[in-house]
Amino acid sequence: MSLGKAVRLALQEAAEPGKAETMRAYMKSAMPFLGVQAVPRRAALKRVFADHRLDSAPEWRRGVLSLWREAEYREERYAAIELSGYHYYRPFQTLYTVPMYEEMIVTGAWWDVVDELATHRIGALLTAYPDTMRPLMLEWANDDDLWKRRTAILCQNRFKDRTDTALLYACIQPSLSDNDFFARKAIGWALREYAKTNPGDVIRYVKAKGITGLSRREALKNLPVT
Repeated sequence: MSLGKAVRLALQEAAEPGKAETMRAYMKSAMPFLGVQAVPRRAALKRVFADHRLDSAPEWRRGVLSLWREAEYREERYAAIELSGYHYYRPFQTLYTVPMYEEMIVTGAWWDVVDELATHRIGALLTAYPDTMRPLMLEWANDDDLWKRRTAILCQNRFKDRTDTALLYACIQPSLSDNDFFARKAIGWALREYAKTNPGDVIRYVKAKGITGLSRREALKNLPVT
C-alpha cells in the first residue's frame, strides 16, 4: 500500500464523523473535515510514517506534495504538514524545500496551515541558512500575498533571544498599513513573542511606530503598559 493510501485509510479509521461539521465550521474551511482530532490524528500518522519510510529527499518532497495536492479532506493537508516535519526526514530540510513550503503557504492560505509552516519549517530554515533565507523573508514581507507576508512576520516566533530584531521589524514594516485581520494579528503576535525576551524594545517600537488597535493589544498583552 502506498503512503498516500495508508494515510487516508488511517485517517478514515480514526475519524469521528459526528465532529466533522463542527470542526469545519470552527475553521471556516471550504474543504470538508473527516472529524479526526489532533491527538488521534498524530498517533495514527506516526504509525503510518514509521511503516512507510521514504528513502530520498526528492521522494519525501513528492510524498508531501502528493498528500497536499490530492487532499479531499483538511486532515489530509494536516498529514502533509506532519510528514514535512517528521523527524526521520530532518536531514532533508534544506533550501530545496523552500518551493514546497511556498506552494503550501500560498495554496493553504489560512492560519491553521500557514502558522505551523511559518514557525516550524521556515523558521528552522532561517536558522540553518540565514544568508539565503534572510533576504527571502524580506522579499516575502513585501509580497502581494498576505500569507507570505504573515510567514515572514511569524517565522522568528520561537527564536527568543536569537531573534534578528532588524529582520523582525523589517518584515513587519510593509504590513503596518494593512488593515487585514490576519496581518494585524501576525504583527501583534510576533511582537508579543519577542516581548518575552525584550519587553522594553517592543514597547519602544510600538510607540515609535504608532501601532494601534489589534496589533497593539496583542503586542502589549502581557506587559504593564496602558
